[in-house]
Amino acid sequence: MRTLILAVQFLTRLPTPQLKTFDPAWLADAARWFAVVGLLVGACVAAPLALLAPLDPWLAALAAWLAWAWVTGGLHLDGLADLADAQGAAHRSRERFLEVLKDPHVGSFGVIVLIGQMAAKLVLLMLAARHALWPALVLIPAWARLSAVAWSSTLPALSAGSGERFAWRSHWPSFWLSAALLAVLSALTAPALLVAPAVGLFWWAYLKRKLGGMTGDCLGAGIEVSETLLLTACVVFALA
Repeated sequence: MRTLILAVQFLTRLPTPQLKTFDPAWLADAARWFAVVGLLVGACVAAPLALLAPLDPWLAALAAWLAWAWVTGGLHLDGLADLADAQGAAHRSRERFLEVLKDPHVGSFGVIVLIGQMAAKLVLLMLAARHALWPALVLIPAWARLSAVAWSSTLPALSAGSGERFAWRSHWPSFWLSAALLAVLSALTAPALLVAPAVGLFWWAYLKRKLGGMTGDCLGAGIEVSETLLLTACVVFALA
């Protein structure tokens, strides 16, 4: 339970019991719960969408987007903005990339990408509300966070930060069990999400080719990109 609490505390703003003691090694073990935490995030997003969709799809989308931003505390959006700024300023220099990545200020590249990401999610959530895709919303954050476990376990860390601490240890038995369960749930409720492994592989290949490794911001950015691509896949599947 300690590692589950740590995973919830790291990935969300949801209230949890306070731990009286702490061992940094627990962070590595907490990664096995990332998919479960993703389901909690998904439930928080899907609930307002399902409840408000009959009233108005735009209202439902706004409520779901706000819930998504609140429950994650904007953690992954921050990583996406930082990665965009670093990529825009790096000019193929890894040293410059890491330098900009550590800068807490948001630059023009980050602002542009943030606006695009928020607009994309809002529109996709509206379409999801129109087509009653709330079951898919429960699973999408779980798939994205499970992919982050694979990225952190198979790519070298480019810096020492909170996100990289989860890469200390691999959790392949729990990873494959989670992947199998999500695949079954996806096949039953949202078949379009069966493309999730391909989406995860796409981001892994991007990080491998562009950077040769990962940071915590890269993981957060990957979660955001994966969520948007998976939501797009579900909407396209529904419209087809």
